[in-house]
Amino acid sequence: MHRPAIAAILTLMLVSGCGMSGRQTVVDGAGPDELLKLRAGPGLGYNVILGLPDGTRLIRRDCVTEVGQLWCRVSLADAPGITGHVSEDYLSDL
Repeated sequence: MHRPAIAAILTLMLVSGCGMSGRQTVVDGAGPDELLKLRAGPGLGYNVILGLPDGTRLIRRDCVTEVGQLWCRVSLADAPGITGHVSEDYLSDL
């Protein structure tokens, strides 16, 4: 890969807010009676793995934009083997 391409990719990752891998984050904004859907892939068309209530601690891995929406690959902080994608709109850094 050429250096300009690498620089462009790194810049996009930093601009997206997900450039750093392994940041701790928490589900925030799903609502008191709602669950954030952990999906098998980055988008609404992917199967739901499980629902996450507000306050669930996650490890944010990387993010991608799909159809204008930023989706982050995460794993559960207390069960790192469980991974999936969630909308970045519902994540707050610790």
